[in-house]
Amino acid sequence: MSEPSPRKKQRYLVPALVQGLSILDLFSKNTPKFTASEVSQTLGLPRATTYRLLGTLEEMRYLQHTEDGRHYQLGPALLNRGFEYLATLDVIDLSHPILRKLRDDTAMSSHMAVRDGSRIVYVSRFPASTTIQSSVQVGTQFPLHATVMGRMLALDLTEEELRKLFPEEPLPTFTPATPQTVKDFMKLLDEDRKRGYAISESFFEHGVHAVAAPIRNASGQVVAAINVTDVDAYIEQDRLNGPVKDRVLEAVQEIERWLPRDAGNQRFVKKRGRPQSGGTKKRSDDSE
Repeated sequence: MSEPSPRKKQRYLVPALVQGLSILDLFSKNTPKFTASEVSQTLGLPRATTYRLLGTLEEMRYLQHTEDGRHYQLGPALLNRGFEYLATLDVIDLSHPILRKLRDDTAMSSHMAVRDGSRIVYVSRFPASTTIQSSVQVGTQFPLHATVMGRMLALDLTEEELRKLFPEEPLPTFTPATPQTVKDFMKLLDEDRKRGYAISESFFEHGVHAVAAPIRNASGQVVAAINVTDVDAYIEQDRLNGPVKDRVLEAVQEIERWLPRDAGNQRFVKKRGRPQSGGTKKRSDDSE
């Protein structure tokens, strides 16, 4: 069956429904309330039509009156349905548009990872067009202790928990910066906790620059981590520690703001795609 033409599609529009949804679209963080007159003037609707629409939306609890009795604000039906929908999404789905914008704003590749035991698993990847094509795909794993993403995912772990994850020392070494003992790992984590983020220059792989930060749920628990990376590119320290770091932290706040308030309802996917070993990795812009 062929797709209806734009002109035919317009025949299926219900004017009253369009007008009602247009009213709901008016409300935002910056404009949380309107009077009936303001709605009428903003949308160019007749006053009688406006009152009927507002009355219908109020009856269905999509709108409600404020305490002054003159203004309307979003009602519990709309808010409840919004939070119910968000609760069905996991942190990965919620983060996609934010990570995509983070990639565009920084011109660096952006990613999300979660912890799976002593390793991290990449669950989202938005490569920048200006970097070397990455061989790392969603589902690829890397060592927890050897990457700054891993350090962000380990921030909540105690020394006892880390020793269970890493019963043998020395820990596998990838660069001179890799911690070789749990004690060394704990020292790095203590510094990361104070900052709330980590900046890497060749921490896991030579020539890779990265800025990473943790994602926490409503209970304050680390549930994921995001980063931006670039490879074989000269990046000034002031930029990494300034605008790039700030933009990563802003993305973290935005993701956390959209997470369901009830941490018990949050779902997090540990693996997507076929896991690939990090031991046979190629040069990539993702491995920090």
